[in-house]
Amino acid sequence: MKVFSTSAIKKCVFLVVLLFGQFACSRASESLDLVEITIGEIQETLLKRRATCFEVVSAYLERIEKFDIPAGVNSISVINSNALLRAREIDRAIAIDAPLPQLFCAPIVVKDNFDTHDMPTTGGSVILRDSYPLDDAFMVSQLRAAGAIIIAKTNMAEWAFSPRETVSSTVGRTANVYDISYVPAGSSGGTASAVAANFAVAGMGSDTGNSIRGPSSHLALFGIRSTIGLTSRDGIIPLIFDRDIAGPMARTVEDGVKLFNVVSNYDENDLLTVADKREPDYRKFLKADGLRGKRIGVFNSLFDQNTADEEISEIFFTALDDMRAAGATIVSAFSIEDFNLISAGVESCHSFRYDLRQYFETLEKPPLEDIALVLESGEFATESRSALEFYSQFSHEIPPDRRENPCEIWPDHSGRNLLLKESVAAMDDANLDAVVFPTWSNPPASINKAVEEYLGDNSQGWVPAAGLPAVTVPMGFWKGRLPAGIQIVGRPYSEGQLIEIAYSYEQATHHRRPPSGLSALAE
Repeated sequence: MKVFSTSAIKKCVFLVVLLFGQFACSRASESLDLVEITIGEIQETLLKRRATCFEVVSAYLERIEKFDIPAGVNSISVINSNALLRAREIDRAIAIDAPLPQLFCAPIVVKDNFDTHDMPTTGGSVILRDSYPLDDAFMVSQLRAAGAIIIAKTNMAEWAFSPRETVSSTVGRTANVYDISYVPAGSSGGTASAVAANFAVAGMGSDTGNSIRGPSSHLALFGIRSTIGLTSRDGIIPLIFDRDIAGPMARTVEDGVKLFNVVSNYDENDLLTVADKREPDYRKFLKADGLRGKRIGVFNSLFDQNTADEEISEIFFTALDDMRAAGATIVSAFSIEDFNLISAGVESCHSFRYDLRQYFETLEKPPLEDIALVLESGEFATESRSALEFYSQFSHEIPPDRRENPCEIWPDHSGRNLLLKESVAAMDDANLDAVVFPTWSNPPASINKAVEEYLGDNSQGWVPAAGLPAVTVPMGFWKGRLPAGIQIVGRPYSEGQLIEIAYSYEQATHHRRPPSGLSALAE
């Protein structure tokens, strides 16, 4: 595996700090405790003139330098050398009492498959190490317009192939920050560990089958996968275009919702997005009593107690009790008629090779036009070989729905539409507001046995195939040290209701806690 270090880039950033003549990293570390700080707390600190945005961003960059590689996390792929310049602009706006956007001075990280004009976008592949897109991904442009500062890109499973682990040919393997001998899941494990480690206030990931919800569950985060059609994937390196979704990952539901409120907009450049489906303001669903009166079903078909870890099962049952105590009615026997039969008939369209070529055509100077050439080059992580060989079977020139054996594409996919129809009908028949199950029924795998111990991933089949929205929120810790999450699923475009439930549960339980060993810089 070829690995290139980010240390030189990081040192350049800190030279920029020194050139500003303020030694801001040292000043900020003395006055700012970034551990578990929220967007609202950062903004309040700035408005009360207790710190500057420059100091806040500098402190995050120093935290990355101090802990990411030295602590064995390895979550960051590249630092944004423009982050401090953007912080200066925000400080000038604050100084003259100019109007400030929703996310002003929110330092965030984004997965390295989001296009960023000022940083390379690699998809975790050294093949794209020098690939600078012409412009930002739609979601990145929305975040920047709202005042967020992209301080770094995060490591990911190469080409987003793996839900099990996060290994790239760019920076190598990311560990679970709660215990580096375990995986953070994949493919957004870099974002998950970075946000959990307080290297940024929040982050962005992408999810084809698991990759927001799984890593969020393994790292005690809130993560949201929206309804297909609500959010744009424009400018994000695809895995399977008609299943891909991108979205926030955050330490609190409120911060995740603040990002979601900005990024969920119609985009004419994404053919699957649908106009006029978003709520005017998702922040209005942050209600502490949001569980009161809700009817929530337990989807036992996605929670096999014969293979589930006993302690995670107990944590889940306690979560159901906590929901009851907060005013919800729990329906313990939710099911979908012929679910297994319908699910078995839903075939995924393996469109990666074709979809990736479409992405390459958006680049000014694509390093290649066909992913099959990566196999020939040998420039890939060993863990990616089987997926590269599999996807290389399919054409990169012929659209999937025009193959000799055509593949149905969402929203014109009969099997997926049947699954969606039956899912909504089952929720209607049971008069449910949402459905729940453990995001993973088993603890994170050992980092050196990611394949052998891959067990309990409940995110893959139902939600992506049916195009349903889902969130995950922390529900406790396995053995008192490794996080576990509960997944909450709703009808299409019911994100507001899912936010109500997640926020209410979070406020009733407060399971989130930071990993040990990564203290405040001043200590």
